[in-house]
Amino acid sequence: MTYRNLQLNVADRVATVTIHRPDKGNALSPGVLVEIEEAFTALGSDPDVNIIVLTGGERFFSAGFDLDEIRKLEKASNEAFTALFHRVYRAILFCPLPVICAVGGAAIAGGFDLTMMCDFRYASTRAKFSQREIALSLTPILDPLWRIIGLGRAKEVAMTGRMYGADEALAMGYVSKVFAEGELLSSVNDIAVEMAAYDRECLCETKRLSHQVLNHDLESAMKVQEWLFRTYIGAEDNHDRIDALQAKLEASRKR
Repeated sequence: MTYRNLQLNVADRVATVTIHRPDKGNALSPGVLVEIEEAFTALGSDPDVNIIVLTGGERFFSAGFDLDEIRKLEKASNEAFTALFHRVYRAILFCPLPVICAVGGAAIAGGFDLTMMCDFRYASTRAKFSQREIALSLTPILDPLWRIIGLGRAKEVAMTGRMYGADEALAMGYVSKVFAEGELLSSVNDIAVEMAAYDRECLCETKRLSHQVLNHDLESAMKVQEWLFRTYIGAEDNHDRIDALQAKLEASRKR
């Protein structure tokens, strides 16, 4: 599929979705949002893709809502636009495949919200994060933010609207690792390619489990995890991967 505001590359079972609207700082117009929803819906059912990387490149992530488009809205007729934003959020959050976010620049307001919908995040040293909705008299997204960084910190992010650098985002647990400027995309691709070599269904089950355990008491969560483990242990793919690992270890011992 051809996109106007996205670049899509698929290699080694990794799909990299790049928001590409550099003249607007990758601002999220309705056209961009429609394409993100379409891309994630299609990729989620593509048997040749195991991992998705969402990025805006090494210079940007997204400046957030396209304010020129927002300014045209009236309160009495905002339902379609609001529904579109939330369909995009859900397309990423509930995509069956793991979604990695690579943040190379500013991720502001709606752009920040897109990073939040991904399973985990990596940043470059030039990345910045801010949930600026409050400054525009808009209510920010608190869930799943509080699940990632805790309720108290999520309240601070949402209510102050202040800017956080990459190191502070790392310290609060919002991003997993910070890479040097210019090294983000290659580093994240290496991680994604290694993950993509794992069993696709096992990756999908692990993502589903990460959503389910939040809504279970501890005893129920332990039972679900036991059942899932039994689903895979002793299976052919499990045996094949054990054999490959043992052969690799044996070869390394002979060196």
